[in-house]
Amino acid sequence: MEKHLPRSATPPHIVTLVIASATAAVSMNLFLPSLPGMAEYFQADYRVVQLAVSLYLAATAILQLGIGPASDRFGRRPVMLTSFVIFILATIAALVAPNITIFLICRVMQAFAAAGMVLSRAIVRDTVGADEAASRIGYITMGMTLAPMLGPVIGGFLDELYGWKSTFYLILGFGLISFVVVYLDLGETHHNRSTSLTKQLKTYPELFRARRFWGYTATAGMASGAFFAFLGGGPYVATEILGLTPSQYGLYFIFISVGYMIGNFMSGRYSRRIGINPMMLAGNIVASLGLLLALALFLVGFYHPMSLFGPSFLVGIGNGMTMPNANAGIVSVRPHLAGSASGLGGALQIGGGAALSVLAGALLSPDTGPYPLIWVMLISSSLGIVTSLYVIYVARQVGDV
Repeated sequence: MEKHLPRSATPPHIVTLVIASATAAVSMNLFLPSLPGMAEYFQADYRVVQLAVSLYLAATAILQLGIGPASDRFGRRPVMLTSFVIFILATIAALVAPNITIFLICRVMQAFAAAGMVLSRAIVRDTVGADEAASRIGYITMGMTLAPMLGPVIGGFLDELYGWKSTFYLILGFGLISFVVVYLDLGETHHNRSTSLTKQLKTYPELFRARRFWGYTATAGMASGAFFAFLGGGPYVATEILGLTPSQYGLYFIFISVGYMIGNFMSGRYSRRIGINPMMLAGNIVASLGLLLALALFLVGFYHPMSLFGPSFLVGIGNGMTMPNANAGIVSVRPHLAGSASGLGGALQIGGGAALSVLAGALLSPDTGPYPLIWVMLISSSLGIVTSLYVIYVARQVGDV
């Protein structure tokens, strides 16, 4: 039957991977400016509504543990298509949720969109080597960054004009488009499948024994942790402390998104030449410098949105340099386990991100100012420097592959 589908036996176009990867980002970022309004709509505390972010991240982490091995067993194409169907149904259910509890359950099911992100990395690694994978992942991430860059801007205006549900209608539309594009263009790239899912899951100990896998995963976790902390605490700081409207928050969010896109472009352009490890280290240093700048600006009394969002531009650049290279490293330590490695590595880094998202949201109050958010992000980025140095150290030792 598949032989009748266009391009179903060939690798997908890079634009298809961009769209598939962006689905999870759209679902994560588009409705962020609506969080305060959703708290009002559901008559729930902001900390409860903020779980729409952290539970989504936690579910994404857990689901990746199964999505990766399932794709190694059954193939990238069927697993991605099935996941997108679940995402679409969950989005429809979220639109008619009668209370915050049902809504949060729907958000958990929306996390199946993570298949696009996880499997795009594995698909790239199916076809090219490590440094080339870092380059392609960089370009894919640069393209998909348009979604989170424009998402909060569009979401903020939609929220003010039509309410929070309008953002979920747009998420639904994007999910439907993603499914169609993947259905028509995604050819199967994984042809050396395991004989059973149980056998595939048993390959995890092989990854556990690889020190570089842990180093790359920790580096990606620290970099993404700083970003997820911003997603969890940024809306509160922007609206409650700095007095921004949802649409203003969306506009200022462009700073971190543009920075991320520039960092991704640098990864796509220079990773093959410089190498993935030096690029990771440089990225974490740049992000940490940006957060030190934000801390200094607030400490001297410059309470302005640019004190938070201006330095976030450097955080975006740093993460854009770090993430493609760290993820390329994760799927390259054991190439024959690319799907499992992508799933496990993604689960660990996003699980950490979910924890930091909750932590940042819980520590903030009108009395604390923006400092808990900045400190959580700074500590996370600084630890990314440490883990990058660890990867470089291990890579120089003979015999660790």
